[in-house]
Amino acid sequence: MTRFISYDDRNALEAEMPYQARDLPVTIYGFLARTAERFPDRPAISFQLLSGPGDHATTLTWRELLERVTETANLLRKLGVGPTDTVAYLLPNSIETPVVLLAGATAGIVNPINPLLDAQQIAGILRETRAKVLVTLRAFPKTDVAQKAAEAVANAPGVTHVIEIDLNRHLRGLKRFIVPLIRPRVKPRHKAKVLNFEAATSAEKHTRLDFEDVQQDRVAAFFHTGGTTGTPKVAQHKYSGMIYNGWLGGTLLFDETDVLMCPLPMFHVFAAYPVLMSCIASGAHVVMPTPAGYRGEGVFDNFWKLIERWQATFLITVPTAISALMQRPVNADVSSLKTAISGSAPLPIELYNRFKSATGVEIAEGYGLTEATCLVSCNPVDGIKKVGSVGIPLPYSHVRILNHDDSGRVHECPTDVVGEICVANPGVFPGSTYTEADKNHHLFAEDIYLRTGDLGRLDADGYLWITGRAKDLIIRGGHNIDPAEIEEAMLSHPAVAFAGAIGQPDSFAGELPCVYVELVAGASVTESDLLEHAKAHIHERAAIPKHIEILPELPKTAVGKIFKPDLRRLAIKRVYDAALSGTGAHVAEVVEDKKRGLVARLAREGSVDENAVRAKLGEFTRPWDWA
Repeated sequence: MTRFISYDDRNALEAEMPYQARDLPVTIYGFLARTAERFPDRPAISFQLLSGPGDHATTLTWRELLERVTETANLLRKLGVGPTDTVAYLLPNSIETPVVLLAGATAGIVNPINPLLDAQQIAGILRETRAKVLVTLRAFPKTDVAQKAAEAVANAPGVTHVIEIDLNRHLRGLKRFIVPLIRPRVKPRHKAKVLNFEAATSAEKHTRLDFEDVQQDRVAAFFHTGGTTGTPKVAQHKYSGMIYNGWLGGTLLFDETDVLMCPLPMFHVFAAYPVLMSCIASGAHVVMPTPAGYRGEGVFDNFWKLIERWQATFLITVPTAISALMQRPVNADVSSLKTAISGSAPLPIELYNRFKSATGVEIAEGYGLTEATCLVSCNPVDGIKKVGSVGIPLPYSHVRILNHDDSGRVHECPTDVVGEICVANPGVFPGSTYTEADKNHHLFAEDIYLRTGDLGRLDADGYLWITGRAKDLIIRGGHNIDPAEIEEAMLSHPAVAFAGAIGQPDSFAGELPCVYVELVAGASVTESDLLEHAKAHIHERAAIPKHIEILPELPKTAVGKIFKPDLRRLAIKRVYDAALSGTGAHVAEVVEDKKRGLVARLAREGSVDENAVRAKLGEFTRPWDWA
């Protein structure tokens, strides 16, 4: 590993040679084969179907992982998948999931899909990526992935083969015999041929590829951006960007003795690249507890014991998971942990302090995004961590803070001035970030720097601070309010576990700040108490929320981000229903429209005064129509 303590270390690494001159494999298969040759018998990947610290686990060594990837890639090529064809997978975490990711990128273009999406969204992604093969679960108790897959493929006629993975092979004892008796029945309406993953792959050669692994860079992955934006876009990733993410981890963070506890989903870039690719680069061992990761039954309750069982040295996490862990006692020996690496959303200082106090472990916050094949910056694990910042740009990653004026001219922001974060690095694919050409227009500054849509600043020491999303800004009468300020204030209340601030529609100001909170388990507090807390802790008067509401649970994405479109739906319905009182109409639902955004659809309650409806809702800027 190379020393990574300060900005000087980062610059020294860059100064050694251009990135293109480094001795790196060209393809993912070559990347994996090199590691299997170096560490054939060391553990590569472990998976537990159940969360108990004594429950059965399946482990693959690096040699075994290469063999599984080889036979799976051979199967995919036999099914007609070439370098420009797509293999999608709709899978939770399992020992097979990284195998499919790596084999899909070897035979063709791999397309991980979030199983929490609905069948229509999944079908839309399958059509957008022109997927030929879908790898998914065989029907299994307590999950509807197989049912969604069957429905999605019925609406994606380009899929010729469905390959099913049976999680039952990871069970032991009586449960293994019970599952076939209670397995849900799925009647597919599609015409794709259905294969069994184990039977089909084990029939293929596992010692070498049956086809040439052409030594040139190419698009090898499609990742949809599900984040907080509602409608997914599909980003393209090349071998070079995937390997760059791995090189960073293997050079700066991990070696073959490290164990990474990763309960994040392998359909998300955080797990796929900074974790899996870094393990390939370094020979480190990744552990995946349960198919649903942090969402898995018993994972939070058993978490510290799992750290002890696997002697994990790194914890891969997100702020919402840290908050949930802090509601449970540290009831095991976690002295093996060197540090926790957090991403996906800003980390509140209060949460950092709670975690460090409870575990003795520091959190290094980092920043990445799907559009840049992930990694951009990180707080140095052994150097100065500025809590709340996302650290310093990683080697060969160049960050500029830019503002675009109304005439399209670009202005560089001085130190500590907020603007749009723009990034150039080996993971950025200039001009072709998204599969839809229209979505690449105006996405780059000077044709090189990816406009991330994130707002931030660089401080005098070169540390990057994210201050919000450009599109998440609450605009109150032309005044910009950063929702992060409201959320941090609410999270400083001991009873608050999660907070999501948005702009609710207002007939006068356009938007007013509003915040939804989820309480710590067992905590009790009133909304009026929270308002008093907000007034005391939010320094900008305009940012004090006009509405605070406690929900049993905030909507979240698979990687633990607060899913703000659902909060906006709640706010639109509440505000519009209040405005429509007495007109005979109410909001039946709030739907996502690709061109208009969130649209309120109205229903009639008997006699309706349509002029009053038009007058009332005409005072708001958001679109509406009749259901």
